[in-house]
Order: sequence, then C-alpha cells, then structure tokens
Amino acid sequence: MQLLQGETKEGANVSEGNGTRHLTIAEFAARSAGRADEYHRYQIDTNVTKDVQPLPNRFIVKVGKVGLAKFLIKETFQYWGKWDVIMSRPCTYGVFSGPVGGFNPRPKLCVGCLRCTVQHPEFTTIAPNPARAALGDDYVTHLHISAIDEEASKGTIPVRGQGYRGKFGGAGWEGMFTDMSEIVRPSRDGIHGRELIGTSVDLGSKPMSLEFDDSGVLTEPGPQMVTIQVPFIFDAPPASIATPKLHRIYTKTAADIETLVALPADVVRSEGLASPEVVPIIPLTAVATAAGFGNGTRIIELDGWDASLYKEATSTAPHLLIGVRMPFATGWQQQLLEVQAAGVPIIHLIADHHGLGEDGGFVMDTLREAHMLLIDAGVRDAVTLLGSGGIIAADHLPKAIICGLDAVALDLPLLFALQARARGDLSDRERTAIRMPRRFSEKWAVSRLTNLAASWRDQLLEILGAMGIREVRRLRGEMGRGMWQTDLEAEAFAGIEGFPGGGA
Repeated sequence: MQLLQGETKEGANVSEGNGTRHLTIAEFAARSAGRADEYHRYQIDTNVTKDVQPLPNRFIVKVGKVGLAKFLIKETFQYWGKWDVIMSRPCTYGVFSGPVGGFNPRPKLCVGCLRCTVQHPEFTTIAPNPARAALGDDYVTHLHISAIDEEASKGTIPVRGQGYRGKFGGAGWEGMFTDMSEIVRPSRDGIHGRELIGTSVDLGSKPMSLEFDDSGVLTEPGPQMVTIQVPFIFDAPPASIATPKLHRIYTKTAADIETLVALPADVVRSEGLASPEVVPIIPLTAVATAAGFGNGTRIIELDGWDASLYKEATSTAPHLLIGVRMPFATGWQQQLLEVQAAGVPIIHLIADHHGLGEDGGFVMDTLREAHMLLIDAGVRDAVTLLGSGGIIAADHLPKAIICGLDAVALDLPLLFALQARARGDLSDRERTAIRMPRRFSEKWAVSRLTNLAASWRDQLLEILGAMGIREVRRLRGEMGRGMWQTDLEAEAFAGIEGFPGGGA
C-alpha cells in the first residue's frame, strides 16, 4: 500500500516498500484522479417491505344496515337513470368500495376524514380503535409505533397532508424544539442528492493537543477512532426475546448500513458473530477474555465501571477501543469524570426505556449536564458519548445529538420495526413485555431495519439542511439550535400574575 507522505509544489512523496519516492506533479495528479473516481457517495438502498403482522386498524367503521338500505332505496327512486349517482360511494379512500359497499366496509382503509359521518350521520359512525390505542404505554404511544411501522415498511419520511399531528410542547422530548432558520431554506435538498450533508461520526478519542519531538514525530499516540456512516448503532435486544435469529438480523443490517451492533459477549462467542461491526458487551467478571474475539473486532464495551478491571482490559487488549456502559445511577456525574480521567474513549450512558435515570431525571436534561461537565473539564473531544434509552422517534435523534451525544444506540425502535407487540409499562430494560411475530424471515427483517435506518437518516438530513449544517458532527452539543419550552415560557411570562414564579 502506498501512502502520501508530503505534498509540495513539485508533487508529493510516497512510501514504497522500505523507502520513500518522490512523485512528479503529473504522477500525483493521476493518482488523485484515480482516488476521486473511486469515491462512492453513501446512501441506504430501500425496498418496500410489507407487514407480516399488520397493526390493528386505526378506526372502527360502523354502518347501520337498515339505514343504509333505506337510503339506497330513496336514492334509486330519486335519481332513477342516473346510475353514476346511485352507485357513487361517499369515501375517496375506498372504505365502501367492496362488492356490497357499506354493508361490508373496509376499515383498514379508513383515515378518519369523517366525510361519511358528516354526510350520513344517521347511520354511519367512525370511532378510534381501542386495540390500536392500547399498543405501547404512556411514553411509547401507539402513534410512535405506527410511525416506526410505516418507516420500516416504506423507508421514506412519513409525511401526510394533514400536517403535524403530535404535541406542540409537553413533557420529555416534546418540550424541546429545533431552530431552523428561513435564511438557509434554499439549501434544504439534502435527501434529493443535490448537496452533500455528512452523517458519519467518529467513535473513540482524540487528543486535546498534539506534541512533537525535535524530529517532528508525535510523542504520544494520535487519534484512535472508528468511523460509522450514521450517528446511531444498534443496542442489544432484551434477553427475554433475544434469539440467534434476531442477533443475526441485527448484525447483518449493521454491516449493510456500515454501523455497529452491541451484543452480549457470550452471545458473540457462542453464535460466532465476531466481526468489525459487532461490539461485544463484556461483564466485569470476564475482563480477562477481552482479547479473545478476533475476526476484525474493533470495539468492546465493559458492562459497568471498575478502574482496576478497566486497566486490566486495556493491557489484555491494547489493540481495541474499550468503552464502558454506565447507567444514570445516583452520583453518575462524579463517576463520569472518573471514567473519563481513566482514559476511557467511549462512554455509553444508559437510561431506562422511558429515558429516565435512577433519580428520575429525564435523558434530555442529563445528557446536557453530562456534555457540559466534560466541556467544563476541558476534555470533551477526548471522549465519545453514546446514549441508550428514551429515543423512540426520528426527531429524538437530532435532539439527543444537540443535547451532547455523539451517537445514539437504538433499542425499542428496532423491535417495533420488526412488528413486535408490547403492552403495559415498557420502561424496564429487561422485563419489558414484548412479543415478536411468530413467523418472519431474516431477509424480511433485515429489509425492515434497513428501511428504518434510511428513513431516520433522511429525516436527520432534512433537519440538518434546514439548519444549514453540512455534517452531523457539527450538531453535537449545538444547543443554540435547540429551544426549550420551559425556558421560552419563563422568558415570555415571567412576572405575569398566575405564572409559576411570576407576580402575586
């Protein structure tokens, strides 16, 4: 392999074998052109992948058969001879387009426009389907699950003419808005291929400064980084539903979209999954096995923190990037600084599936605090922050990055993309009541996860383009691009009678 050593006005130097040879300008230009021809713009190819376990219908359509029959008889006499009028159906979406029309409606086609109930309220009713509303819980709502299902099916941005149907403020991520300026709106075409917006991120550590000896050689190791093409990785599925099939699906998809997947170390060994895309999660009791994966493994994670065991792992596997999984437990702030001071390059912060730590703090606030702690210590670029928990919608991804994460580890969205069903409280990471579909192929599942990744990346590109930001690395910790409802309300209503903390 030949590496450019130094570019000058006369050409460049390259290493060849055991020596260095000078290239002329013509040779250098020819090699540069060759590298340019090999450039491949990153994209995720998608395929429409139908449901194997369709969600319950959004609405229940009820039509009074006696009322409908009377109406048809009346129309027949009133519009005799005008068969197009008599045979018309009051639904542009085809709910009454079956062989017998409204006598056997098709509720799966209903979008809730309510035209039929407005025209014929005497015998038609449309009501939300309680089976649909029962999906998820009060944090992971059926609306989130529906959106993920559509993203995984089509691989596109779920845009509807009805506009935004979510909340304009509230608890959790709903209390944060992203700032997108009208000035940069002409550049909003990142998903159409007319401009390059980078979504790759680097995992690892960069030195805060570079020091050279008298001969110009670095006195300390340079950056130790692994680059992935999207700012998210796949986190391990709950042990209660984990299967070799699911592990293979995660690994195959991660390799296809050029990202990573974290899996328990015993699973990686027993199922032969070690590869550059797999990040084994090693219990602290098994640190001595850190170097035993091979097959291109680049990163491992320790499942907890112990300074002496981390030191043992680094001496056992000096060629690997060794990260630490750290929950938001009591006193996490001090532990975060301790972990970073020990030289850990990747810190994986973990909340429950509702984004809460042990102290009840929501991940949006704790991530900002973690980011600022590292900035105040002057070491932010020396460590990569990953985060799991509470990220269940595409807009949560850029919001989490604005709050300080370098990349996100996805958990529940992956399962819902594969049409898992969940009811009741989903907050517990290990005891969540989730059921996977009975039958599905690995090819189908990989396609669904690939579609989800493409949809989330496209939505990220839309936000970056609207902000005028050309790479996601620049979004990290860019809190000037975020607006928080509590801050806005305090600024607007402070001093007004009746507002908390306002006038008497």
